[in-house]
Amino acid sequence: MTAIIVSEPMQRLMELVQRVARSSATTLITGESGVGKELVARAVHSHSARAGKPWVDFNCAALPEQLLESELFGHERGAFSGADATKPGLFELAHQGTIFLDEVGELDARLQVKLLRVLDGAPYYRLGGVRKVSVDVRVVAATNRDLERAVAQGRFRSDLFHRLSQFTLHVPPLRARPDDIEPLARHFLAEHFPELELASSAVGVLRNYSWPGNIRELRNAVIQAGVMNQSGEQLTSQDFRLRSFLSPADALGDNEEGSESSQEDAGSLEVMERRMIEEALAASGGHQQKAAARLGISRRTLSRKLKLYESDQRVAL
Repeated sequence: MTAIIVSEPMQRLMELVQRVARSSATTLITGESGVGKELVARAVHSHSARAGKPWVDFNCAALPEQLLESELFGHERGAFSGADATKPGLFELAHQGTIFLDEVGELDARLQVKLLRVLDGAPYYRLGGVRKVSVDVRVVAATNRDLERAVAQGRFRSDLFHRLSQFTLHVPPLRARPDDIEPLARHFLAEHFPELELASSAVGVLRNYSWPGNIRELRNAVIQAGVMNQSGEQLTSQDFRLRSFLSPADALGDNEEGSESSQEDAGSLEVMERRMIEEALAASGGHQQKAAARLGISRRTLSRKLKLYESDQRVAL
């Protein structure tokens, strides 16, 4: 992962990362969605003594509840319908390395108990297994939720919270580190539209925007501006629609509810949205999950859009 770190808050954070990386402490990374928590987690791993060992990352909200245990802890052949072969879990694959559990606040109560036991060093059974598995894994977890509030409300185990947060790293939102905005924007522009430059007028607009979607929103804004750019030479303030900015997640319908004006904006962006989807699919080799992540939307939303395009094509024919 490329890290663009210019601002003082992020430099201080990375100093902390290097210090905590030298320990074996379980680390909890907090921050709003889109601030770069995975990048910080990877930095913890790369600065640790486990850097040459496996790195395994997993989004705890990515799978249905009934599949999470199998994914994390593995299963034996015949453990359930469709389990045709023994499968090691992600904890086994991360042995002697680091496992990154993103959105850890989404784990259900039963899995919270099992995760706590593993964090305490207890061997565990694969699903349907009769032999215990022991692993040596460092756990780095991340959440955009207020886990302390979740503990107070009884939705998250207090003992697991304290075990996960032996050391906590908080990633500040992009609005709190404006010095990172321009270099990040230039990085995304070079990545997606290397032929374009970023005009000074655009830099001023970008620095004055609050970025509620953080780095993910900034990336999407640069991509949208690049797609809509007419000059072919540079992005100016006119290429960014930040006052009424509609992120791809909103424009592509990831939020089912929206104002009438937002719906009008989404309609006016239909051609651009389709081009963005086509580019994302091409960049990800047709892999829908990767393309959805690239766009900052859910796979369900992407699938729905693709079905609509297929339907429109059949009507046109």
